[in-house]
Amino acid sequence: MKRLLKITFTLFITTIIVLGFALPLNPLNGNWYQQFMPSMGGRTILDITFLDSLTGYSITSISSDTSYVLKTTNGGDIWIINYRAPSSIFRRILFVNNNTGFIGGQNLFKTTNAGGNWSIIYPSLFSEDMYYINNDTAWYADPNSFAGGVFFTSNGGVNWQQQFSGGNQNPNKIYMYNARIGFMSNSSALPNIYKTTNGGVNWLLNLPGENFTDMYFIDSLTGWRTKGDTLKYTSNGGINWTKQLMPYGGGIFSSNLLRFCVLNKDTLWGCGGYILYPNNQVKSIIYRTINGGVTWKYQIPDTSFLPFESFIKFTDKNHGWVYSINRTGIHTTNGGDTTFLVGIQQVSNEVPKNFKLYQNYPNPFNPKTTIKYQISNNNSFVQISVYDIQGKLVTELVNQKQTSGIYEVDFSASQYSSGVYFYKLIVSTAKEVFTETKKMILLK
Repeated sequence: MKRLLKITFTLFITTIIVLGFALPLNPLNGNWYQQFMPSMGGRTILDITFLDSLTGYSITSISSDTSYVLKTTNGGDIWIINYRAPSSIFRRILFVNNNTGFIGGQNLFKTTNAGGNWSIIYPSLFSEDMYYINNDTAWYADPNSFAGGVFFTSNGGVNWQQQFSGGNQNPNKIYMYNARIGFMSNSSALPNIYKTTNGGVNWLLNLPGENFTDMYFIDSLTGWRTKGDTLKYTSNGGINWTKQLMPYGGGIFSSNLLRFCVLNKDTLWGCGGYILYPNNQVKSIIYRTINGGVTWKYQIPDTSFLPFESFIKFTDKNHGWVYSINRTGIHTTNGGDTTFLVGIQQVSNEVPKNFKLYQNYPNPFNPKTTIKYQISNNNSFVQISVYDIQGKLVTELVNQKQTSGIYEVDFSASQYSSGVYFYKLIVSTAKEVFTETKKMILLK
């Protein structure tokens, strides 16, 4: 009997340990929770992809003469080292189906059994970026001024044919919408974007002085691109591009959009911006639009994820990931947080007769409230700051020049404790300085 109890207890403890390693390392914070990859000797993440809600792959930088491929089969809660590649520099990982994937960089690697085995199918290739349409058809971009350019394969990478050679105009990015239509760009001192409509046989200058770091087309006419700071939209196949404004104000320190993910013609997610609080604490911004980018809103996940050099991927409306190169990420299984902010929004261009600060609404609030104010002078420098009950600065919501009009700005207090807070409007013009302060209550 004692022996049976001992065995039962041992099995119980073993089960707890196994489950402990299988569960997420952090509890849920809102609808995003933290995920971590192994340290791998300080290697950074260079690219990441997810095939569905459970299966994902990532590649690392080289260290001690070895690069790693990592794989997850439980949505990123646990990452394992899938493959070690000696003397190989990785740049890009792509899968054309659940079993067949490619890794580009110093050599071209391929798997046909979901990462069970990786083999070099083309040695001594150096691709900064690559794009596979299917198992056979692909392109890669090499920015080297002498031996680089755009190269094409029709047999899965066994043989490559050079399609473009531009010296210091050789590309470091390539994107193909289909087997005929695609774009490439370089990040040199004289950047240009080129377009092909015949599978890369010819590349025509599309946009002089421009480049991109991320691009996606939902059809042959409709697409978006970013170069790390500005998102632009086209509805005519890239002939014309219009800038889409990201949220600003509301404490946002950087409105950069580094990467984005397109779910459909209306819904896009993006990452790269952040809020910097007075204590130098950084909080990442996750962007979303549900009208094709006409209006972008944002949320601030309550995690320690950092936005710099980040990757974003959604496989459907519920399952999404945002990772930074330092192997730290966040994951949602239900579409992210329910609270979205807009930053500063001009609600009327009517010229008010005077400056005014309105009472926030709702008040009391949890965790979001909106502050409305009006500006009567076109050349005004506007500041709105939030203070705690002791008079300590909590955050700056507005700190910039604004034209006359009526505005609203959101304040999210998810990381602050309940209590009384004060918000102060300061408007400076050539003739006067206007100030007004009001009280608001955070109840959690």
